[in-house]
Amino acid sequence: MDAIEVVGTTNGGVVQLMQHKWTRQFFAVKVIQMNMEEQAQAALAQKLKINQSLQGPYVVACYQSFYKNDVISNVLEYMDGGSLLDFLKKVKTIPEPYLAAICKQVLKGLAYLHDEKQIIHRDLKPSNLLINNRGEVKINDCGAGCMVTTTFGRANTFVGTYNYMSVKRLTGGNHNSKSDIWSLGLVLLECATGQFPYSRPEEEGWDNFYELMVAIVDQPPPCAPSDQFSPQFCSFISACVQKDPEDRQSALELLEHPFVNMYDDFDVLLSSYFTDVESLLASPSLQEMREKPAIFDLNDSERAHANNPYLQTLMQSYKS
Repeated sequence: MDAIEVVGTTNGGVVQLMQHKWTRQFFAVKVIQMNMEEQAQAALAQKLKINQSLQGPYVVACYQSFYKNDVISNVLEYMDGGSLLDFLKKVKTIPEPYLAAICKQVLKGLAYLHDEKQIIHRDLKPSNLLINNRGEVKINDCGAGCMVTTTFGRANTFVGTYNYMSVKRLTGGNHNSKSDIWSLGLVLLECATGQFPYSRPEEEGWDNFYELMVAIVDQPPPCAPSDQFSPQFCSFISACVQKDPEDRQSALELLEHPFVNMYDDFDVLLSSYFTDVESLLASPSLQEMREKPAIFDLNDSERAHANNPYLQTLMQSYKS
C-alpha cells in the first residue's frame, strides 16, 4: 500500500491514510509501536481480537493486523469525514433533526455490541464516533471495551475517558452496558449545546480528575434546557443519564423513543450535512438556525410554532 498522509494520532501510535496499489481503495492504518510492558501487550492483543470479530454496519471495520519489526499495523475502514469531535469543532452545535439521525445509527451500533456481541464499549465519546461523506456514523475503537461473559453481564475494570463515564464506573462499582447509554446522553447533549455537560463556569476547566468526579457523582444529572429543545429530545437525554443504571433504557428500547424517529418524514440527509457543512455555515438563513434555540415541536397540537420563521426555514430545507 502507498502511504498518503498522517490523518490522526492516538495514545498508542499514529493513523495513516493509505491506498491499496491494485484496487486503489483507501484504508486507515493505525501504526502501534510495541515498546510496551507485557501486560499492555496482552491487553492490545485482546483489543485487536475484539476489533476483528466485529462485522456490524455501524462499527468501524478492522480488516487485518500485521506485525513486523516491533510494529503492529492495524488496517481499518477509512471514514473520510473524520470524527464527530472534528465535525463539532466546525459547526459548534448540531440541530436536532441531524442529531436524531446520528443517534439512530449510534444506537444501532450499541445494540449490535451489547446484544449480539456482549461487548461494553466503555469509551464512547465524540472522538470515537466516525463519520463519512455517505452520511454514515460508526463506532470506533470497540476494542477498548470488554467482553461481557458473566451471568449478569457486568464488568468492574477501569477503562475509558473519565469525562463520559457513568456514576457507577467513576465510583468503582460493577457496571453493565447501560454505562454506554450514559455516555451517549452526554455526547448528544454536548453536540446539541456546544458545551460538555459538566463544564465548569470558568473557561480553564477542572483542576483535576477528582473535581470532575465529585461533580458527576454529587450533582444532579444534566438535562437539556426545555426552552431550547423539544420535549422529545429532553425526554431522551433524561432516559440516558439516570444515575441508577437500572433506570436507564437499553439501546434497543431507545431506538423506539419518539425523539429518534420524530424527523423520519423530513428526509434528513446526513450525507449532505456532512459534505456541505462549509456552505451551510456560510448561508445566512442556516447560520441563523444554528445560533437560535433549536426548538422543534412538530406535533399537530403544537402548530402554534409554525409561524416561527426559524422553524419554517428548517422545515422547508428538509422538504426541498
